[in-house]
Amino acid sequence: MCKALRREPLIGHAPHFELVFFLTMEAFGKVHPSHRYYSQWNQMSRKEQMLHLQDMADCYILMAERYHHDAIFVHPNPGTPDMIKALLEIIRDRTGDQYFIMMHGDTTLSIPDGESMMDFAVQMYEEPEILHEQSKRFMDSAFKTAHMLAGTGLLDGFALCSDYAFNVNPFFNPEQFSEFIFPYLKETIAEYRRLGYYSIKHSDGNIMPILDQIVDAKPDALHSIDPQGGMSLAKVREMYGDRVATVGNVNCGLLQTGTQEEADADVRRCLHEGMDDGKYGFIFSTSNCVYTGLPLERYQRMVDIWQSEGIYEMRNKK
Repeated sequence: MCKALRREPLIGHAPHFELVFFLTMEAFGKVHPSHRYYSQWNQMSRKEQMLHLQDMADCYILMAERYHHDAIFVHPNPGTPDMIKALLEIIRDRTGDQYFIMMHGDTTLSIPDGESMMDFAVQMYEEPEILHEQSKRFMDSAFKTAHMLAGTGLLDGFALCSDYAFNVNPFFNPEQFSEFIFPYLKETIAEYRRLGYYSIKHSDGNIMPILDQIVDAKPDALHSIDPQGGMSLAKVREMYGDRVATVGNVNCGLLQTGTQEEADADVRRCLHEGMDDGKYGFIFSTSNCVYTGLPLERYQRMVDIWQSEGIYEMRNKK
């Protein structure tokens, strides 16, 4: 995984992981850790809290083992500093260095929800200082967590999951992105790198009009190169593959509602565009995540094709 993020030559399978695998109940009878909410958490004994954390760790490790993931994306729940550290310690103690372990870590503004979108748009023009102060607070909070875990060996990197775009175009035009997003994205990634972490920048949608700026912020990888937003993995790798790794991008829409033949063809399209261009720095995944409603058997089929065909030595002989 780390070699892929550094765009170094690989042997064996292209790395594989999912930002989130929500089908844990169907797959192995466990509620996904991000869905758990313990209203009496603060009333629990430390022993009971640790038992719950052990159960969450079980779920994350099961996902990675069952579907051959190279990374575990942890959603600490609850997210207090001591519980974050305790959960990471359990996973690392049980798996050693087998997995790349990461958490959320974005500090940048994202597309606002429908109820606040109009107010947000007005604020960009009339009260920009408020948005800048908000971003600075986000950075301060994120850096506290990053500094707490730096040097412990518990965490390898952060996934930066603020979404910037709709399927048609970004919410932020290039000028707005340059003012409200880019400075904080660049500073966040630089600080994480200084502390020894990798950064994977995620955004759905059509990010092409702002992709130059995203790459200029120097993330280690881009996720998810969204085909439903008109994004082309081949084009992104042609333009930026010498500067940033790519993660993706099997079309989730086809996995969910396409025919089996269409889904299989898209898996192979993704492997071809990611592995056969003479460049490294490719990590195989869906174009979003394994979300609720996506048929589990379709994801299993995707993994099966990757296991049999996503091997560098085999593809280099073609």
